Amino acid sequence: MKKAPLPRPTDAELEILTVLWSRGPSTVREVHEIIAGRKPTQYTTVLKTLQIMDQKGLVRRDEAQRAHIYEASQPCEVTQRQIAGDLLQRAFGGSAKSLMLGALSSRKASKKELAELRQLLTEYEKDERTS
Repeated sequence: MKKAPLPRPTDAELEILTVLWSRGPSTVREVHEIIAGRKPTQYTTVLKTLQIMDQKGLVRRDEAQRAHIYEASQPCEVTQRQIAGDLLQRAFGGSAKSLMLGALSSRKASKKELAELRQLLTEYEKDERTS
């Protein structure tokens, strides 16, 4: 039986997840210090957001030590795929072509990025033919 997908993270939750993906398991204080280095943020706000994320299943909390340790419950790529799929449906009517054109027209892609995209599309086509 397939598990139901986790809820789509809010912007604040995604910011915390980004910290956890880059740092690995972290305390509230460690997450707060990184976010507060970018913008004014209260410790209690980070704590409450992490508690809500734990209830939603977006993070796991290890209570073995005095300072609880939080970690993302799924890899970055899984969350990115979920967000992209949601955006694809909500904003682009399910059209991958429209999504790609929208992304490419929002900022200039480097020649290297375009070559990587071509390579990924070629590999994707090969995988589709063999499945």
